[in-house]
Amino acid sequence: MNMIEWILLIIVIAFFINRFMPVKGVTNLSVQETKDKFKDNHVQFIDVRTPSEYNSNHRKPFKNIPLSNLSNNVETLDKEKEVVVICQSGMRSARAAKMLKKQGFQKIYNVKGGMSAWI
Repeated sequence: MNMIEWILLIIVIAFFINRFMPVKGVTNLSVQETKDKFKDNHVQFIDVRTPSEYNSNHRKPFKNIPLSNLSNNVETLDKEKEVVVICQSGMRSARAAKMLKKQGFQKIYNVKGGMSAWI
């Protein structure tokens, strides 16, 4: 392999590592751990699925803010409160958690398995 091929390979590997590695400061929660947080008034619950996904199946107290709209609605959230993020499988909520971390949120939780894991 020549130098350019090595550089491209390194860039691709770095992209995948950055994309799929857990974000520091984001904790994964089980469904039961998420349910336990429902009692806490100092937690914000965000569902980042599309409105149609949310309307077909959601849990209170999750508020629907689709991932595509989250960056425009981040000012509606309190950076001092914990944030629990959910989607269908856990992938979009992981991206949302990463984005919230970059926006200065400190206590972020991602629901492992998303709504697919809900019992």
